[in-house]
Amino acid sequence: MEVGNLAPLETSGAGAAGFAMPHVAADEPAVVLELVCRRFGAKVALDEVSLTLGRGEIHALLGPNGAGKTTLLRILSGLLLPTSGSVSVLGARPERQSRALRSLVGLVPSGDRSLYLRISGLENLIFFGRLHGLRRGEAKARALELLEHVGLTEAARLRAGVYSHGMRRRLALARALLARPPVLLFDEATHDLDPEGARSIRRLVEAAAGHGAAVVWATQRLEEIHGFAGRATVLAGGRVRFGGAVPELLDRVVPRRYVLRLRDRETRAVPPPARVGAAIDSFGRVESIPGAPEHLLVVLHTEAVLGAALAAVAAEGLETISCTQERSELEEAFLSLTGERR
Repeated sequence: MEVGNLAPLETSGAGAAGFAMPHVAADEPAVVLELVCRRFGAKVALDEVSLTLGRGEIHALLGPNGAGKTTLLRILSGLLLPTSGSVSVLGARPERQSRALRSLVGLVPSGDRSLYLRISGLENLIFFGRLHGLRRGEAKARALELLEHVGLTEAARLRAGVYSHGMRRRLALARALLARPPVLLFDEATHDLDPEGARSIRRLVEAAAGHGAAVVWATQRLEEIHGFAGRATVLAGGRVRFGGAVPELLDRVVPRRYVLRLRDRETRAVPPPARVGAAIDSFGRVESIPGAPEHLLVVLHTEAVLGAALAAVAAEGLETISCTQERSELEEAFLSLTGERR
């Protein structure tokens, strides 16, 4: 096995032993936050955030750096108390039942700093299993079981320090599953992973949700939540800018930025930006794209219609070779909601 690569992953066989969750009422929300605020001195990290999460649900938590995502996850995991508002994780409240709440939650933090890199992956899991109250024999059996589920069996006795970043992510996921928690929290779980490594992590999370785990998935990788998360909450400046189904998030914005490739019908030459700009002056503006002389960026006014702009271009004797949206619909919606749209 090459330590720098991810081992093949098989999630179809991940049965109840790997992802089984405690028995809780099916109609009981797993997580309820109501008007949660958190201040650090004069800084407001969260401002009246509300969120409800059901069993078996994958809920995306979106937002730019500093939006409050990590603070929210720390509150849900019992590591931080809210300044005001209420938090309930399957009935446990952090201000009264912090130990019970922590036993209900598995947290996969961002980065690798929470693992012990001088000992093996197996020893890491045994150590954390003991912290969860397992006897050593139970902790070892559970650790070996989870290492198999996350594709790290062959690397079990290697020092975690020689693991690749993706392997450490898998080990962190295995650690989060040690006590079979009914709630899983992920903070930028696929940050800096290659596409296949990110897909592997998401498949494991989907398997856990399929066995009843409620998942909060904090990310800035917008492309990964489509078809993965059912609902999303968008944070910016500590406030909720959107909460609802992912398709509803897409409906919040009309695309405004398009990349065009044009030709003069007669000469077949690429028209200068000034000529195109004059043609669509009432619909928007035209910008050159550095390094792509044959393409132009068209930014439409708020009420402008793309079809009308293209018709105006055609009336000037220009042929549209291609027209593509500059950003994905999901990215457009995210940037629009967080106020970062150019």
